[in-house]
Amino acid sequence: MPNQGPEMEIVHLLRAVTVELGLHSARFANRNAMHPTDVRALIALMDASRAGEEMTAGRLGAVLGLNSAGTTALVDRLERAGHVRRVRGERDRRKVVIEVSEGAVELGWDFFGPLIGRAVDLLQGYDERELAAIRGFLGGMREAAAEGE
Repeated sequence: MPNQGPEMEIVHLLRAVTVELGLHSARFANRNAMHPTDVRALIALMDASRAGEEMTAGRLGAVLGLNSAGTTALVDRLERAGHVRRVRGERDRRKVVIEVSEGAVELGWDFFGPLIGRAVDLLQGYDERELAAIRGFLGGMREAAAEGE
């Protein structure tokens, strides 16, 4: 077992934050009659959109660790609820891509906006060097967690 120094204190805080964020996401899912995977899918779709990437159902399934049937059921469910739409790809019109609806984005902002605002407020208290350290730590932790896949 590693020593109980300041590093372990930060590891425990990160775990606690992860648990609280998971609970917050579960409250959103419950409040909006969604499955937790639905929320993860919407996040993945918004992340892809922000990065300027098109998300096919196959790619979404790979990101979420779902098989083809599970991905189809997920996209169908989200489409019926009005949270996503299937559209033709911009670069390749033969490809069908999944996009988040404006209503789903608004729903997310209504719920997660205050938490995001609080995070931004907290981060504005740090200088560029501290922000770089936070960014580096979180990026490294994300990579370490992804290696477990």
